[in-house]
Amino acid sequence: MDMSGKSLLSRRHFCLCCIGGAASAVTGWLTPREVFAEARGIVSLIKDSAATAQIKTHRLRNDISVLEGSGGNIAVLTGSDGKVLIDAGIAVSRPQLTKALDGLGNEPITHLVNTHWHFDHADGNEWVHSAGAKIIAHENTQKHLSGIQRVEDWDYNFLPSPSAALPSEVFAREHQLKLDGATIDLKYHGPAHTDGDISATFAEANVLHVGDIYWNGIYPFIDYSTGGSINGTIAACDACLAMAGNDTIIIPGHGQPVSNKAEMKDYRDMLAAIRDNVAKLKGQGKSRDETVAAKPTAAFDAKWGQFLIDPGFFTRLVYEGV
Repeated sequence: MDMSGKSLLSRRHFCLCCIGGAASAVTGWLTPREVFAEARGIVSLIKDSAATAQIKTHRLRNDISVLEGSGGNIAVLTGSDGKVLIDAGIAVSRPQLTKALDGLGNEPITHLVNTHWHFDHADGNEWVHSAGAKIIAHENTQKHLSGIQRVEDWDYNFLPSPSAALPSEVFAREHQLKLDGATIDLKYHGPAHTDGDISATFAEANVLHVGDIYWNGIYPFIDYSTGGSINGTIAACDACLAMAGNDTIIIPGHGQPVSNKAEMKDYRDMLAAIRDNVAKLKGQGKSRDETVAAKPTAAFDAKWGQFLIDPGFFTRLVYEGV
């Protein structure tokens, strides 16, 4: 990743964009390069913040809640068949997550679905499995968790997950669960944020968890190291929007955890507009740095560009994929 970083980055905001409600007392301003040097890398910094992050519970409907504060937004269905989790957050958040889950009832955790393989969604797999959960995911998620996986833009090599953290049930296209009186439809959307992104639809409740296909109010990360794609992300957004109605509650992977179709449509349109702007500049023969300097995201920066994935970083990600 080009970490030259024209704009400055607040360490507190750096944590908040990935941790949600992280309670960081760190002050001062660093460039992205300095953050990597001082904090032992993005992954270590996020894990450090998750260790003290407060977990906020958002109760939705039909016994579905969202836990915000440990990596990606975690959906929880509670009922007689036990708790079903969509994503597991970061392992060091276990004490806070356990307290939040206990606040939803005394049912055990019986099932965990990973929306994709990234550590801020699957790092908690091992402890959730130890609590009794069967882990379900797309086959590419299992593949990435099973081996050494490098993410270039994070400058980080992930070691293979322990066997207890690996999904024991995988699928290629679609999978359905019937638990707690609810139908949960899992659907693969092709290469998007990664090559293993899935959505989870709680049919009766009309709630849709779309993982990191959708980042609410912030520019997203696209992981080209594991098959991500700007065009695929837009296509996955289109597919999810087609599944949603105007009264569907949509849970994004990051950002404000309770959203809707109109907000996700704004996100999708932002992605497409910036993709087109960057493609036009690249088609004119502009280099990546020249494209960044042309500010193709300018019309959207005030709303979407205020956190870790700043306008320059996002422009570089889009440039790679057009």
